[in-house]
Amino acid sequence: MPDSSFRTTHNNATELAAYVVDRLAEHVTDVVLCPGSRNSPLAFALLARRDITVHVRIDERVAAFTALGLARVQHRHVGVVMTSGTAVANTYPAVIEAHMSHTPLAIVSADRPERLVGTGASQTIWQQGIFGRYADTQQVTRTGDEITFDADQVHINVAFDTPLVPSGLPEPTGALRRVGPGRLRPSEGRGAAVTGPAGSVDYGEVEVDLTKNTLVIAGDEAWEVPGLEHVPTIAEPTAPTPFHQVHPLAARFFTQDEVAISHDGGNFAASTKPDQVIVVGHPTLHRDVLALMADSTIEVIGITRTATVTGNPDRVGSRVKTTGQPTDSWLKICEAAGDVGAQTVRDTLEDAEFGFTGLHAAAAVCDTLAVGDTLILGSSNPVRDASLVGMPFDGVSTYAARGAAGIDGTLSQAVGVALATQALHPEEIRAPRTVALVGDLTFLHDAGGLLIGPDQPAPGNLTIVVANDNGGGIFESLEVGAPELRGNFEQAFGTPHEADIEALAEGYGAAYRRAETVSELTEALLDGVDKPAPVTVIEAVTTRATRRALAGRLKK
Repeated sequence: MPDSSFRTTHNNATELAAYVVDRLAEHVTDVVLCPGSRNSPLAFALLARRDITVHVRIDERVAAFTALGLARVQHRHVGVVMTSGTAVANTYPAVIEAHMSHTPLAIVSADRPERLVGTGASQTIWQQGIFGRYADTQQVTRTGDEITFDADQVHINVAFDTPLVPSGLPEPTGALRRVGPGRLRPSEGRGAAVTGPAGSVDYGEVEVDLTKNTLVIAGDEAWEVPGLEHVPTIAEPTAPTPFHQVHPLAARFFTQDEVAISHDGGNFAASTKPDQVIVVGHPTLHRDVLALMADSTIEVIGITRTATVTGNPDRVGSRVKTTGQPTDSWLKICEAAGDVGAQTVRDTLEDAEFGFTGLHAAAAVCDTLAVGDTLILGSSNPVRDASLVGMPFDGVSTYAARGAAGIDGTLSQAVGVALATQALHPEEIRAPRTVALVGDLTFLHDAGGLLIGPDQPAPGNLTIVVANDNGGGIFESLEVGAPELRGNFEQAFGTPHEADIEALAEGYGAAYRRAETVSELTEALLDGVDKPAPVTVIEAVTTRATRRALAGRLKK
């Protein structure tokens, strides 16, 4: 490889690519590479690195979401490298989700020389500033141009001139460290995990009197806030598991001044409205919970470490200074309300009139999780269903795209999460179990995420459960699913597709199983624990015909 003094005086594509990859290697251990001509100098430079694991994907959107999944686990930048033109634009959804969820991600795009931009040159668009407020562009045209990783989302746009291809393959570079039998990983000192978002915000300390009736609502990006350990908490699936966990269906009790509750064989009336609600992180899932946060008669305290402040809290902080303790009567009220909510769900699941729904599938998935498992939840119904059946659980790492809450790229993120998770356990003979629960539209939206080349790093133990109700089940229980609007429902919202999930799974090389009942799904999930396939798709054939009635039952 040319020394640095040579590179600063002679700029060609090979030397410029080596310079960029040198800088990249200081911050990342994994890069997802897409094939292309203009980015070929970067491809040669990356594949020469012994300290970077290169994952190849043919679809830039898949590549970016795979990198996002890796980054969610690693808590450091993961690179995505692609050619010029619309290839860059295809990474935009992942950049938005990374920005909204404060997940580090580095987009490295190849570009034409600036003199060709706007001239009609093939595969040339305006790439500088393409991500707007979601990622600033760092334009690189020669060795020595500044490249920084100060932000969570990084866009490095490298203008390459011809010739693009080196005269021969570059010599391998970068230190390699062997860990365990036959396992390789990057050397220590590279790609150190970050301790928090690069754009962390410290809002200071807020004082909280816990003798007042206090409820915590913990959303995505929540953490265990010192001082709030023993406060009753409604926690979303990606939040830490609280000591006093309150079921989300209990939120409707807390919006009322007084309710009648049956608990432990007795009936009593109680004042259930909290004096104050402490919101940690970014809650998004349940309307009743969000309504509680918007109640003007309740003081709302927002606790966050990012620029995102959910709702319109009365006070905002990053830490709390507490006085007092929750009263025994308040703890009993919260426990009783939470028990009613949890029992309502279980009673509903046992009612045969609803058949086999997505909620039943979520219950089967969550009931078969074990300590050490990793769970990925798709947006729309799956993440809400998992919340209703009891998530979060201790010992289960849970991920969901709650930044922008889209369904796009979910399978790719699941693959990335599974890859990063198994890399954390190089000594284990069997890769740790990763389970993804997604809807059929989410699966179809990102089926290409299952395409992994034969020589690429692949998940060793990933199960994808597809709750297939042949359309948009979440809309059944929303306003658009009302009886008076059903005339246009199927065409615009139900969107039945009749897709062959088995053929798709097998076409991408995944193992396939089918389940039509809770017991069949439970059996398929438990059977896979002892005999894992690299990637298994379990199609849970569910119904959405009863989904509106089921939602109504849960509100009673």
